[in-house]
Amino acid sequence: MLRCRSVTPADDGAQACLITALEALGFTVTQLPFGPPDAPTPNFYARRGEGKPRLCFAGHTDVVPPGQGWAHDPFEAVIQDGMLFGRGIADMKGGLACSVAAVARVLAEGEPKGAISFLVTGDEEGPARYGTKPVIEWLAERGELPDFCLLGEPTNPAFLGETIKIGRRGSMNAQIIVQGVQGHVAYPHRADNPVHRLLAILGEMTGRILDEGNAWFAPSSLQVTSVDVGNTATNVIPAQASAMVNIRFNDCHTGAGLEAWLRDVTLTHAPKADVQVSISGEAFLTEPAEPVECLQSAVEAVTGHRPALDTGGGTSDARFIALHCPVAEFGLVGATMHKTDEHVSLSSLEELTEIYRTFMKRFGL
Repeated sequence: MLRCRSVTPADDGAQACLITALEALGFTVTQLPFGPPDAPTPNFYARRGEGKPRLCFAGHTDVVPPGQGWAHDPFEAVIQDGMLFGRGIADMKGGLACSVAAVARVLAEGEPKGAISFLVTGDEEGPARYGTKPVIEWLAERGELPDFCLLGEPTNPAFLGETIKIGRRGSMNAQIIVQGVQGHVAYPHRADNPVHRLLAILGEMTGRILDEGNAWFAPSSLQVTSVDVGNTATNVIPAQASAMVNIRFNDCHTGAGLEAWLRDVTLTHAPKADVQVSISGEAFLTEPAEPVECLQSAVEAVTGHRPALDTGGGTSDARFIALHCPVAEFGLVGATMHKTDEHVSLSSLEELTEIYRTFMKRFGL
């Protein structure tokens, strides 16, 4: 897989590697390309077994561009000093490989109870429109949702066994465009300065404490990410001013509620302003019930570390899965993900495989 140059949205054979391995293990594979007919997103769903419990491993084969300055070719999968180098080894081809290897070990011990499945997409690092979201909806329509989903994202900041993600904050972006009337700064009564009204809007937004956080989530955060006027003159009142804000919000809020608040604040100061909002995901939390406890105990059994349960960081495809079934995330150390010379230790790949194998047995498979 590492030698496949699957820089999103390309696949370059990465999913075929997984499909070949899973079919050899007795899985039935359904390829599910979604999106424009001329450039569909590659996805697949693989399943083996019937009944309960039903466990699904989820993940993505696409990677971010490698960039410059690598010590080795980023797509050669070089092993050096006990480390495996390659774009995507941490995020998250390594996690996918470990899950397949763990399933192979479980099957070698005998026929497991219940069903094991894989949900694999090729656009997590891209727009994420035609990957996990439509595939999990397809499963829901067919009545094939798992009892629990394990997403192999690199959740550990520094060492394996550090963190399990049981939730994520929601994320939304908004662009605010305020129109005015251009004019000479010496004659402000003949103009209408949109910058002043935009500053009032941003001042009210940034001045509000959205919440204090709760037991599982840090406080929500609104950040101004851009303010643009496009004015190259010092004596001209501009005709338009715009700003962009991002809100990372916890489960005290919904995207719709925050959008309504943004619009109310904006229109109070600038009734004719345009507000464009994009919500990339809602906040979610998987209650730390028995499946999460099984995962925690499996991690501790293999690594000796009791992992913390966490909801921090950015977004992931878990936001789509959480709408349909419980989901948690646990994978490799992510210290080098998206960086030059991305790598993980060979020992951590072995340990993660054993964690997944142990989890499957404790889950009841």
